[in-house]
Amino acid sequence: MGTEPARTDVAVIGLGAMGAATLYQLALRGASVLGIDRFAPPHDRGSSHGETRITRCAVGEGDSYVPFVLRSHAIWRTLEAETGETLLEACGLLMMAPRGVRTGHHGKTDFLGRTIGVAQRHGIAHELLDGAQVAARFPAFRVAGDEEAYLEPGGGFVHPERCIAAQLRRAATLGATIRTGCTVQAMRRMGRAMLVETDAGPVLADQVVVAAGAWAGKLLGPPFGGVLVPRRQVLHWFPVADEALFRPGNCPAYIWMHGAQPDDYFYGFPALPGAGAVKVATEQYAEACDPDTADRSVSPQESAAMYEAHIAGRLSGARPGPARGAACLYTVTPDSGFVIDRDPENDRVVLVSPCSGHGFKHSAGIGEAVAQLVSDGRSDVDLGPFRFGRLVS
Repeated sequence: MGTEPARTDVAVIGLGAMGAATLYQLALRGASVLGIDRFAPPHDRGSSHGETRITRCAVGEGDSYVPFVLRSHAIWRTLEAETGETLLEACGLLMMAPRGVRTGHHGKTDFLGRTIGVAQRHGIAHELLDGAQVAARFPAFRVAGDEEAYLEPGGGFVHPERCIAAQLRRAATLGATIRTGCTVQAMRRMGRAMLVETDAGPVLADQVVVAAGAWAGKLLGPPFGGVLVPRRQVLHWFPVADEALFRPGNCPAYIWMHGAQPDDYFYGFPALPGAGAVKVATEQYAEACDPDTADRSVSPQESAAMYEAHIAGRLSGARPGPARGAACLYTVTPDSGFVIDRDPENDRVVLVSPCSGHGFKHSAGIGEAVAQLVSDGRSDVDLGPFRFGRLVS
């Protein structure tokens, strides 16, 4: 006889940004919920590591994202009060581009202009600056002088590992069961439930939330695998001569578009106390990878190319010898948008987490919306723009 399946209302597969948030929100609602992760989150194998992630409330990717990030900020503040952890640091978010140049980003043209429009429509506090004002206020940046810039005081960064850990701890306190080091091998429908096969035994769940990030396509198979494409991204930390210039309060988080092409772009963060280095990165959407074999190391050549193309002459006192590097994985859709939807062929399965590189700031709010969808059949946030069907129609 086979092993009797463990029984739960909801199984959440993957406990990174989206999975941890969903598990926590379902536990808050009193659901019987089981979280499964093949590693031990927070970990460095997926999309949700690297100390910092930018947050910005005026989301140039589109108005439909704004409710998620606003709820995320509120949820993180609640978690801070409950846990004593610092999760969200509102040191400001600066976005720059050459004046009159409509640089694209995340599949959208004129990303700076779109961001300003979203801020105006949603009443998000902001300032518009020119290059001279940026140079005067933030001497960490060596601007060309032709920049136009958007400054959002309420933006900044979140600590992804802390956010995930805090939500998992709270979920466990509220009664959630968590299995780490546990790999989902397959899942199939059984009447009105789902049988999830794992290397630690079977699980029978009324519903399954797949938040497996770069592994989602492999787990779900066609048609998902063809449109959820993992791509390796590289993070760099470069030493700076004067850390004080880059401390929060003196330096915001930033997105710097310095040319007309989408790859004329990098983003970065203030220096964390005592680090003596700043984290910067860019993004690539040309090369796919396999999450099971992707190279998590960063070569000196990659760091040297990053410094030469983006950092040299732009960050005051930044030195080319990298302090360290790390790689993470984005799961990218053809339109760079999210998928938050039930499987169109199986209403027992909800997919969440292919976020195309701009998801973490939304994750706490998305977890709440998914918990509502699973529990009540609908969410307070309109999920229409995030349906999977748009990618295969």
